[in-house]
Amino acid sequence: MINVGIVGIGFMGMIHYLAYQKVRGAKVRAICSRDAAKRAGDWRGIKGNFGPEGTQMDLGGVAAYESLDAMMADPKIDLVDICLPPAMHATATVAALSASKHAVCEKPMALAVADADRMVDAARKAGKLLFVGHVLPFFPEYAFAYQAVRQRTYGELLGARFKRIISNPLWIKDFYDARRVGGPVIDLHVHDAHFIRLLCGMPRAVCSRGRMRGRVVEFLDTQFVFADHRPTITATSGVIDQQGRPFTHGFELHFERATLLYDFSVIAGQPALSMPLSILTSDGKVIRPRLGSADPVDAFVDELGEVSRAIAKGRASPLLGAELARDALRLCHAQTRSVRSGRHVKL
Repeated sequence: MINVGIVGIGFMGMIHYLAYQKVRGAKVRAICSRDAAKRAGDWRGIKGNFGPEGTQMDLGGVAAYESLDAMMADPKIDLVDICLPPAMHATATVAALSASKHAVCEKPMALAVADADRMVDAARKAGKLLFVGHVLPFFPEYAFAYQAVRQRTYGELLGARFKRIISNPLWIKDFYDARRVGGPVIDLHVHDAHFIRLLCGMPRAVCSRGRMRGRVVEFLDTQFVFADHRPTITATSGVIDQQGRPFTHGFELHFERATLLYDFSVIAGQPALSMPLSILTSDGKVIRPRLGSADPVDAFVDELGEVSRAIAKGRASPLLGAELARDALRLCHAQTRSVRSGRHVKL
Protein backbone atom coordinates (compact mmCIF):
# COMPACT_ATOMS: atom_id res chain seq x y z
CA MET A 1 0.00 0.00 0.00
CA ILE A 2 1.33 3.44 -1.00
CA ASN A 3 0.72 6.00 1.73
CA VAL A 4 -0.10 9.44 0.33
CA GLY A 5 0.17 12.91 1.83
CA ILE A 6 -1.70 15.70 0.01
CA VAL A 7 -0.22 19.20 0.26
CA GLY A 8 -2.71 21.98 -0.43
CA ILE A 9 -6.43 21.54 0.20
CA GLY A 10 -8.05 23.70 -2.42
CA PHE A 11 -10.24 22.53 -5.28
CA MET A 12 -7.60 20.31 -6.86
CA GLY A 13 -6.47 18.92 -3.52
CA MET A 14 -10.06 17.93 -2.81
CA ILE A 15 -10.45 16.31 -6.24
CA HIS A 16 -7.28 14.29 -5.65
CA TYR A 17 -8.52 13.27 -2.20
CA LEU A 18 -11.81 12.03 -3.68
CA ALA A 19 -10.02 10.24 -6.51
CA TYR A 20 -7.71 8.34 -4.15
CA GLN A 21 -10.77 6.76 -2.54
CA LYS A 22 -11.12 4.72 -5.77
CA VAL A 23 -7.42 4.06 -6.46
CA ARG A 24 -6.22 0.56 -5.72
CA GLY A 25 -2.93 0.32 -3.87
CA ALA A 26 -2.90 3.89 -2.53
CA LYS A 27 -4.44 5.53 0.51
CA VAL A 28 -4.41 9.11 1.80
CA ARG A 29 -2.75 9.07 5.21
CA ALA A 30 -2.14 12.80 5.70
CA ILE A 31 -3.07 16.25 4.50
CA CYS A 32 -1.20 19.52 4.84
CA SER A 33 -2.89 22.94 4.97
CA ARG A 34 -2.28 26.25 6.71
CA ASP A 35 -6.07 26.54 7.16
CA ALA A 36 -7.14 25.12 10.54
CA ALA A 37 -10.74 24.60 9.38
CA LYS A 38 -9.61 22.53 6.40
CA ARG A 39 -7.31 20.48 8.61
CA ALA A 40 -10.41 19.72 10.70
CA GLY A 41 -12.34 18.59 7.61
CA ASP A 42 -14.41 21.69 6.89
CA TRP A 43 -14.11 21.84 3.11
CA ARG A 44 -17.47 23.51 2.51
CA GLY A 45 -15.90 26.64 1.01
CA ILE A 46 -14.16 24.74 -1.80
CA LYS A 47 -15.63 25.20 -5.29
CA GLY A 48 -14.37 24.59 -8.80
CA ASN A 49 -15.48 24.45 -12.42
CA PHE A 50 -16.38 20.75 -12.40
CA GLY A 51 -17.09 17.97 -9.96
CA PRO A 52 -18.74 18.20 -6.54
CA GLU A 53 -18.64 21.15 -4.21
CA GLY A 54 -16.78 20.88 -0.95
CA THR A 55 -18.47 19.45 2.13
CA GLN A 56 -17.66 18.46 5.69
CA MET A 57 -15.18 15.59 5.35
CA ASP A 58 -14.60 12.74 7.76
CA LEU A 59 -10.81 12.73 8.13
CA GLY A 60 -10.68 9.95 10.68
CA GLY A 61 -7.34 8.16 10.41
CA VAL A 62 -5.83 10.98 8.34
CA ALA A 63 -3.06 13.01 9.96
CA ALA A 64 -3.34 16.79 9.50
CA TYR A 65 -0.21 18.93 9.29
CA GLU A 66 0.12 22.68 9.25
CA SER A 67 3.58 22.76 7.67
CA LEU A 68 5.21 20.96 4.77
CA ASP A 69 8.28 20.21 6.91
CA ALA A 70 6.14 18.36 9.44
CA MET A 71 4.62 16.18 6.72
CA MET A 72 8.05 15.52 5.21
CA ALA A 73 9.19 14.19 8.59
CA ASP A 74 6.39 11.60 8.69
CA PRO A 75 8.11 8.27 7.95
CA LYS A 76 4.82 6.64 6.95
CA ILE A 77 4.35 8.87 3.88
CA ASP A 78 5.63 7.33 0.63
CA LEU A 79 4.18 9.77 -1.92
CA VAL A 80 3.64 13.51 -1.58
CA ASP A 81 0.85 14.86 -3.80
CA ILE A 82 1.38 18.59 -4.39
CA CYS A 83 -1.75 20.62 -5.13
CA LEU A 84 -0.42 24.04 -4.18
CA PRO A 85 -0.58 27.21 -6.33
CA PRO A 86 1.77 26.95 -9.36
CA ALA A 87 4.39 29.34 -7.97
CA MET A 88 4.93 26.95 -5.05
CA HIS A 89 5.26 23.73 -7.06
CA ALA A 90 9.02 23.68 -7.53
CA THR A 91 9.98 24.39 -3.91
CA ALA A 92 7.52 21.87 -2.47
CA THR A 93 8.44 19.18 -5.00
CA VAL A 94 12.18 19.52 -4.40
CA ALA A 95 11.54 19.38 -0.63
CA ALA A 96 9.53 16.17 -0.98
CA LEU A 97 12.12 14.49 -3.19
CA SER A 98 14.94 15.60 -0.90
CA ALA A 99 13.06 13.96 1.98
CA SER A 100 13.18 10.66 0.03
CA LYS A 101 9.51 10.72 -0.95
CA HIS A 102 8.10 10.09 -4.38
CA ALA A 103 6.21 13.14 -5.67
CA VAL A 104 3.29 13.92 -7.94
CA CYS A 105 2.90 17.60 -8.75
CA GLU A 106 -0.16 19.16 -10.33
CA LYS A 107 0.27 20.92 -13.65
CA PRO A 108 1.83 23.24 -14.59
CA MET A 109 5.01 21.62 -13.38
CA ALA A 110 6.50 25.03 -12.65
CA LEU A 111 6.34 28.56 -13.99
CA ALA A 112 9.96 28.71 -15.18
CA VAL A 113 11.86 26.06 -17.14
CA ALA A 114 14.82 26.50 -14.78
CA ASP A 115 12.60 25.43 -11.89
CA ALA A 116 11.44 22.39 -13.87
CA ASP A 117 15.11 21.53 -14.38
CA ARG A 118 15.64 21.71 -10.61
CA MET A 119 12.75 19.33 -10.04
CA VAL A 120 14.04 16.80 -12.56
CA ASP A 121 17.55 16.98 -11.05
CA ALA A 122 16.18 16.54 -7.52
CA ALA A 123 14.34 13.37 -8.54
CA ARG A 124 17.46 11.96 -10.18
CA LYS A 125 19.66 12.73 -7.18
CA ALA A 126 17.14 11.28 -4.72
CA GLY A 127 16.49 8.17 -6.79
CA LYS A 128 12.75 8.83 -6.49
CA LEU A 129 9.95 9.04 -9.04
CA LEU A 130 8.47 12.40 -10.04
CA PHE A 131 5.13 12.58 -11.80
CA VAL A 132 3.35 15.67 -13.17
CA GLY A 133 -0.44 15.64 -13.11
CA HIS A 134 -1.33 16.20 -16.73
CA VAL A 135 -4.76 14.57 -16.63
CA LEU A 136 -5.85 15.21 -20.24
CA PRO A 137 -4.59 11.84 -21.62
CA PHE A 138 -6.90 10.11 -19.11
CA PHE A 139 -10.11 11.70 -20.37
CA PRO A 140 -11.83 9.05 -22.53
CA GLU A 141 -11.79 10.98 -25.83
CA TYR A 142 -8.13 11.93 -25.48
CA ALA A 143 -7.16 8.45 -24.28
CA PHE A 144 -8.81 7.04 -27.42
CA ALA A 145 -6.92 9.51 -29.63
CA TYR A 146 -3.62 8.70 -27.91
CA GLN A 147 -4.06 4.98 -28.48
CA ALA A 148 -5.06 5.56 -32.11
CA VAL A 149 -1.81 7.45 -32.73
CA ARG A 150 0.33 5.07 -30.70
CA GLN A 151 -1.06 1.92 -32.32
CA ARG A 152 -1.43 3.47 -35.79
CA THR A 153 -5.01 2.18 -35.82
CA TYR A 154 -5.92 4.35 -38.82
CA GLY A 155 -2.44 4.73 -40.25
CA GLU A 156 -0.05 7.65 -39.83
CA LEU A 157 -1.16 10.86 -38.13
CA LEU A 158 -1.16 13.50 -40.86
CA GLY A 159 -2.38 16.52 -38.91
CA ALA A 160 -4.45 17.81 -36.04
CA ARG A 161 -6.23 20.86 -34.67
CA PHE A 162 -6.77 21.41 -30.96
CA LYS A 163 -8.70 24.07 -29.05
CA ARG A 164 -9.05 25.00 -25.37
CA ILE A 165 -10.84 28.27 -24.60
CA ILE A 166 -12.31 29.61 -21.38
CA SER A 167 -14.16 32.70 -20.24
CA ASN A 168 -12.41 35.11 -17.92
CA PRO A 169 -11.70 32.97 -14.81
CA LEU A 170 -12.80 35.49 -12.22
CA TRP A 171 -12.58 32.86 -9.48
CA ILE A 172 -8.80 32.41 -9.89
CA LYS A 173 -6.83 35.08 -8.05
CA ASP A 174 -3.68 36.26 -9.86
CA PHE A 175 -4.53 34.22 -12.99
CA TYR A 176 -2.77 36.78 -15.21
CA ASP A 177 0.25 37.14 -12.92
CA ALA A 178 3.25 35.55 -14.64
CA ARG A 179 5.02 35.08 -11.30
CA ARG A 180 2.12 33.40 -9.45
CA VAL A 181 -0.18 31.45 -11.79
CA GLY A 182 1.32 32.01 -15.22
CA GLY A 183 -1.65 33.11 -17.32
CA PRO A 184 -3.66 31.30 -20.01
CA VAL A 185 -0.72 29.73 -21.86
CA ILE A 186 1.05 28.26 -18.82
CA ASP A 187 -2.09 27.32 -16.86
CA LEU A 188 -4.52 26.38 -19.66
CA HIS A 189 -2.84 25.72 -23.00
CA VAL A 190 -0.17 23.61 -21.29
CA HIS A 191 -2.72 20.75 -21.42
CA ASP A 192 -2.65 20.69 -25.22
CA ALA A 193 1.07 21.46 -25.42
CA HIS A 194 1.67 18.36 -23.30
CA PHE A 195 -0.71 16.25 -25.42
CA ILE A 196 0.87 17.40 -28.68
CA ARG A 197 4.34 16.61 -27.33
CA LEU A 198 3.07 13.19 -26.19
CA LEU A 199 1.56 12.37 -29.60
CA CYS A 200 4.13 13.83 -31.95
CA GLY A 201 7.42 14.37 -30.15
CA MET A 202 9.12 17.74 -29.75
CA PRO A 203 8.58 20.27 -32.56
CA ARG A 204 11.59 22.00 -34.06
CA ALA A 205 9.86 25.40 -33.88
CA VAL A 206 6.60 27.18 -33.11
CA CYS A 207 4.90 30.11 -34.80
CA SER A 208 2.26 31.81 -32.64
CA ARG A 209 0.08 34.85 -33.12
CA GLY A 210 -2.10 36.31 -30.41
CA ARG A 211 -2.83 39.13 -28.02
CA MET A 212 -1.18 40.08 -24.76
CA ARG A 213 -2.68 40.96 -21.40
CA GLY A 214 0.10 42.59 -19.44
CA ARG A 215 3.07 40.23 -19.33
CA VAL A 216 1.17 37.13 -20.40
CA VAL A 217 -0.51 35.98 -23.60
CA GLU A 218 -4.29 36.14 -23.32
CA PHE A 219 -5.16 34.28 -26.54
CA LEU A 220 -3.13 32.62 -29.27
CA ASP A 221 -3.08 30.45 -32.37
CA THR A 222 0.01 28.28 -32.88
CA GLN A 223 1.52 26.29 -35.72
CA PHE A 224 3.84 23.55 -34.46
CA VAL A 225 6.66 22.95 -36.95
CA PHE A 226 8.18 19.47 -37.14
CA ALA A 227 11.40 18.42 -38.86
CA ASP A 228 9.74 16.88 -41.92
CA HIS A 229 6.76 19.29 -41.84
CA ARG A 230 4.52 16.36 -40.95
CA PRO A 231 2.27 16.13 -39.11
CA THR A 232 0.61 19.53 -39.53
CA ILE A 233 -0.44 20.54 -36.00
CA THR A 234 -2.21 23.70 -34.85
CA ALA A 235 -3.75 24.77 -31.54
CA THR A 236 -5.97 27.61 -30.38
CA SER A 237 -6.17 28.52 -26.72
CA GLY A 238 -6.81 31.31 -24.27
CA VAL A 239 -9.43 33.53 -22.70
CA ILE A 240 -12.39 35.30 -24.29
CA ASP A 241 -14.59 37.58 -22.20
CA GLN A 242 -17.77 35.64 -22.89
CA GLN A 243 -19.01 34.36 -19.55
CA GLY A 244 -21.87 32.45 -21.20
CA ARG A 245 -19.35 29.87 -22.44
CA PRO A 246 -16.95 29.28 -19.56
CA PHE A 247 -15.21 26.33 -21.20
CA THR A 248 -14.75 24.60 -24.53
CA HIS A 249 -12.24 22.09 -25.85
CA GLY A 250 -11.92 19.60 -28.65
CA PHE A 251 -9.85 18.28 -31.51
CA GLU A 252 -9.82 17.12 -35.12
CA LEU A 253 -7.18 14.48 -35.91
CA HIS A 254 -6.43 13.50 -39.51
CA PHE A 255 -5.07 10.01 -40.20
CA GLU A 256 -4.38 8.21 -43.45
CA ARG A 257 -7.60 6.21 -43.19
CA ALA A 258 -9.83 8.20 -40.83
CA THR A 259 -10.57 11.51 -39.12
CA LEU A 260 -11.35 11.79 -35.40
CA LEU A 261 -13.69 14.60 -34.28
CA TYR A 262 -14.60 15.79 -30.79
CA ASP A 263 -16.10 19.05 -29.49
CA PHE A 264 -17.38 19.83 -25.99
CA SER A 265 -18.49 23.08 -24.30
CA VAL A 266 -20.20 24.40 -21.23
CA ILE A 267 -22.93 26.85 -22.27
CA ALA A 268 -24.86 28.83 -19.65
CA GLY A 269 -23.70 26.41 -16.99
CA GLN A 270 -24.82 23.29 -18.86
CA PRO A 271 -22.69 20.70 -20.72
CA ALA A 272 -23.05 20.86 -24.50
CA LEU A 273 -21.56 17.98 -26.45
CA SER A 274 -21.76 19.37 -29.96
CA MET A 275 -19.64 16.55 -31.41
CA PRO A 276 -19.24 13.29 -29.49
CA LEU A 277 -16.08 11.43 -30.38
CA SER A 278 -16.67 10.38 -33.98
CA ILE A 279 -14.54 8.41 -36.42
CA LEU A 280 -15.03 9.26 -40.09
CA THR A 281 -13.45 6.42 -42.04
CA SER A 282 -12.02 6.57 -45.54
CA ASP A 283 -14.77 4.22 -46.78
CA GLY A 284 -17.55 6.56 -45.66
CA LYS A 285 -18.51 5.10 -42.30
CA VAL A 286 -19.24 7.17 -39.18
CA ILE A 287 -18.38 5.34 -35.96
CA ARG A 288 -19.05 6.59 -32.44
CA PRO A 289 -17.08 4.33 -30.10
CA ARG A 290 -18.21 3.49 -26.60
CA LEU A 291 -16.08 5.31 -24.07
CA GLY A 292 -15.46 5.20 -20.35
CA SER A 293 -17.03 7.31 -17.63
CA ALA A 294 -18.05 10.88 -18.46
CA ASP A 295 -17.44 11.95 -14.84
CA PRO A 296 -14.31 14.15 -14.95
CA VAL A 297 -13.31 12.98 -11.46
CA ASP A 298 -12.85 9.49 -12.89
CA ALA A 299 -10.10 10.80 -15.16
CA PHE A 300 -8.20 11.75 -12.00
CA VAL A 301 -8.84 8.25 -10.61
CA ASP A 302 -7.17 6.83 -13.73
CA GLU A 303 -4.34 9.36 -13.54
CA LEU A 304 -3.54 8.65 -9.89
CA GLY A 305 -3.97 4.94 -10.54
CA GLU A 306 -1.20 5.28 -13.12
CA VAL A 307 0.98 6.90 -10.44
CA SER A 308 0.23 4.09 -7.98
CA ARG A 309 1.05 1.37 -10.50
CA ALA A 310 4.25 3.06 -11.60
CA ILE A 311 5.53 3.35 -8.03
CA ALA A 312 4.60 -0.27 -7.32
CA LYS A 313 6.62 -1.34 -10.37
CA GLY A 314 9.46 1.12 -9.70
CA ARG A 315 9.29 2.72 -13.12
CA ALA A 316 8.53 6.11 -14.60
CA SER A 317 5.19 6.73 -16.30
CA PRO A 318 5.21 7.35 -20.08
CA LEU A 319 2.19 9.66 -19.65
CA LEU A 320 3.12 11.57 -16.49
CA GLY A 321 6.90 11.80 -16.75
CA ALA A 322 8.65 14.93 -15.55
CA GLU A 323 10.77 15.35 -18.69
CA LEU A 324 7.62 15.27 -20.83
CA ALA A 325 6.01 17.94 -18.64
CA ARG A 326 9.16 20.03 -18.81
CA ASP A 327 9.01 19.91 -22.62
CA ALA A 328 5.38 21.08 -22.48
CA LEU A 329 6.48 24.04 -20.36
CA ARG A 330 9.27 24.81 -22.84
CA LEU A 331 6.69 24.82 -25.64
CA CYS A 332 4.50 27.28 -23.73
CA HIS A 333 7.36 29.70 -23.15
CA ALA A 334 8.44 29.42 -26.80
CA GLN A 335 4.90 30.28 -27.93
CA THR A 336 4.86 33.31 -25.66
CA ARG A 337 8.15 34.50 -27.16
CA SER A 338 6.74 33.96 -30.64
CA VAL A 339 3.67 36.11 -29.90
CA ARG A 340 5.85 38.87 -28.46
CA SER A 341 8.34 38.84 -31.33
CA GLY A 342 6.02 38.01 -34.23
CA ARG A 343 8.55 35.41 -35.38
CA HIS A 344 9.11 31.67 -35.44
CA VAL A 345 10.88 30.46 -32.33
CA LYS A 346 13.19 27.46 -32.60
CA LEU A 347 13.36 24.79 -29.92
